[in-house]
Amino acid sequence: MKINIYPISSSLHTKASLDSHTKVLLEELKERNITYHFIDDITKFYEDADISLILVQSGGSENVFKQIYTSLKEPYYLLTYGTNNSLAASLEILSFLHNNNLEGEVLHGSSDYLSRRLKEINTNLTKKLDINLGLIGRPSDWLIGFDMETLDKAKKFGMNFTFIPIEEVERIYEEMEDVQLNEQLSFDKDELNAASKLYQAIKLIKDQYHLDGLTIRCFDLLKSLKTTACLALANLNDESITAACEGDVPSLIAMHIVRKVLGLTSFQANPSKIDVTNKIITLAHCTIPFSMCENISLDTHFESGIGIGIHGEIKPQKATIFRLNAKLNKCFIEEGEILSNQYEKDLCRTQINCHFPHLDKMLTHPLGNHEIIILGHHKKALLTYLKQFNIEKI
Repeated sequence: MKINIYPISSSLHTKASLDSHTKVLLEELKERNITYHFIDDITKFYEDADISLILVQSGGSENVFKQIYTSLKEPYYLLTYGTNNSLAASLEILSFLHNNNLEGEVLHGSSDYLSRRLKEINTNLTKKLDINLGLIGRPSDWLIGFDMETLDKAKKFGMNFTFIPIEEVERIYEEMEDVQLNEQLSFDKDELNAASKLYQAIKLIKDQYHLDGLTIRCFDLLKSLKTTACLALANLNDESITAACEGDVPSLIAMHIVRKVLGLTSFQANPSKIDVTNKIITLAHCTIPFSMCENISLDTHFESGIGIGIHGEIKPQKATIFRLNAKLNKCFIEEGEILSNQYEKDLCRTQINCHFPHLDKMLTHPLGNHEIIILGHHKKALLTYLKQFNIEKI
C-alpha cells in the first residue's frame, strides 16, 4: 500500500514546530508497516498512490484547503494529530465538504487505529474499481421511488451501468435451440426448457457486455416469452454474477456490495408481513440462489402462475437484512436470525420468517420494496464500507 501525503498548515506556525509533530505521527505509522511519501507538488498528489491523504498540520489550514480542494478528488481523507489545533481545523474542513455534498473522512486517533483504518480504506478502494453492471429494460413500473440518477450516483462505488433493451434478450431467446435440461431438477419439462433457455440467453448478454452483474425487467418476459427469469437469476448469483429482478437498481447495487465486501451471495426479497411487537418479518420471493438453501423444490412463478419459481428452505441461523435507498445516501442494516420457513399459497415461493430489531423503521422510513438477506452477521463490515461514502444508517 503506497500512501501520498500532502501537508497543509497556517503560516502562523513555524516549520520546525510542525515538522516535530508530523515526524512523531509518521514514525508511528512507519512502525506499523505503513509506507508513505511526502508530496509537495499538488499536481503529483495522486500519482502512483493507493491512498492520498491531506495532512492538516495546524489550525488556520481551513482557507488553505479551500483554495486547493477543487484540484483534489473525492473522497477527501484528512489526516490529523492531537496538537496545533489540527483536529479542530480538520472538522471544520469536513463540515465544509459535507455542506458542498462532497465525501470525506477525518483520520484521527491512535497509530493502531490509523493503521487499521488505512488498510480498510485500501481494501475497500480495491473492491470498488471498474465494476460493470447491466440494466436490462427499464425498472419495473411499480418501483416509483427509483430515479434514473441512481445510475450516475453508483459511480461513487466504481459501478458503471450499461442500459440494454430487453428486446435483445427476447431476440436471443427466440433464435436459440432448446437447451439440455438439468436432470437434477424435477418439474414440467417444457417449463424447465423455457427457463433454461432464458438463463442461457441472459448469460450471452452478460458475456457480450462484459457484465459483473445485472438486473432485468423480468415481468415483461411473462408476456413476450411466456416464461420467467427466476431460475436464471438464481443460477447467475450462484455463479458469482450478481443478479437482481424487476430492474431494481438499488437492490442490485446492495447485492453487489455484499458480494465484493463480504464475498457472499444474497437473497432479494419482498417484506410480506411485519409483526412489530415481536420483531418478526416474513420475507418472500421466487429467485433465491440454490447455494443459500438446504432444500429446494420448483413451483410456478407466484403472480403469473407460469414459468418457474423457486421454493427454497434456509436453515435457521444468524442473518443480516440490508437495503439502500434510491439516492444511495441512506441504508437500513440490522442483524438478527432466520427462524423458520413456510410455504403459503398467497406469497412468492421462498418464504422465511426472521427476527430483526427495529422493524418499525421499515413502516415509518422505508427505503424501498425489496430487502437483501445475507447469511451471518455482517453489520459492522457493511457500515465500515459504507461510511467512506457518507451513507447514513436509518
